[in-house]
Amino acid sequence: MRAAEFFFKLKEEKMNILRFAVIIAFFAVLPFSHIPAFAASDQEKVKVFACEPEWAALAQEIGGDKVEAFAATSATQNPHYIRARPSLISKARKADLLICSGASLEIGWLPILIRKASSDLQPGSIGYLMASDLVPMLEIPVVVDRSMGDIHPEGNPHVHLNPYNLIIVGEVLADRFSGIDPENASSYRNRFRDFSSRMQKAISRWESEAAELKGKPVVVHHKSFSYLIDWLGMKGVGALEPKPGIPPTTSHLKNLLRQLRNSPADVIIRTPYDPDKASKWFSEKTGTRAIVLPYTVGGDEQSGDLFALFDRTITLLKETYHVRQ
Repeated sequence: MRAAEFFFKLKEEKMNILRFAVIIAFFAVLPFSHIPAFAASDQEKVKVFACEPEWAALAQEIGGDKVEAFAATSATQNPHYIRARPSLISKARKADLLICSGASLEIGWLPILIRKASSDLQPGSIGYLMASDLVPMLEIPVVVDRSMGDIHPEGNPHVHLNPYNLIIVGEVLADRFSGIDPENASSYRNRFRDFSSRMQKAISRWESEAAELKGKPVVVHHKSFSYLIDWLGMKGVGALEPKPGIPPTTSHLKNLLRQLRNSPADVIIRTPYDPDKASKWFSEKTGTRAIVLPYTVGGDEQSGDLFALFDRTITLLKETYHVRQ
């Protein structure tokens, strides 16, 4: 019995040792084998918080599959008036880079997000990028006071509607991505060179197609299209808003009617988020066609990326001109 007992205990100890070895092996492998695949993928990507769709689209052009871009606003939202929701604060906290129009366009909500964000997204850091800091600005006021309406001291912030500005911002964006993610620096720089080449070819085509629009008078709802009008050589002859950000009034619209009686505009343009009431009223009184331009990526079904945005914009403007002919 003692011999049998001895061999039984020996066998049991061997089994315990084997079980212990299996447990050790299991926990040794666990940290690697049980991490979800998307977690590793997320860590490799540079997370971009873009205030507007155009900058999310540009980040994707330059970063490709190395970045994950989130747009805080859509084409149907006025970027002046967004609430700093908890979901946006959470996105900003997780971001590696913040890119916005700047020039006080997002002044009502962006500062709250930045205060809650990491040190990498603070002004002056590699992850803080304002497009308006990089490009030539239009409509910089000499004097600023409250009586002038929603005026931007730095100038008009809607800089993306001149495609040359996208090239300027894209180059800086490639440099920022390279600093944040040095291992993929060559990819970012190569993608920028490709983007710049395609954009310059497209600009030549757009300028040729839009040559007939030069000098054509246009009325805007808000000065959202100043860079587009300047780039195409069109002539802005009035705005439906009496002052920037101030809703159109009957007295202002009647004054504008008198002003344009002898030299009417060819078209009235507004963004997808501008109210249509004033445009329709002015169109009925003057016979001038009122249209909605996409303004940014996603502004209509045909404006799915930056190149499509300008294709669609120029097509709509040309169609309006030919209708008037």
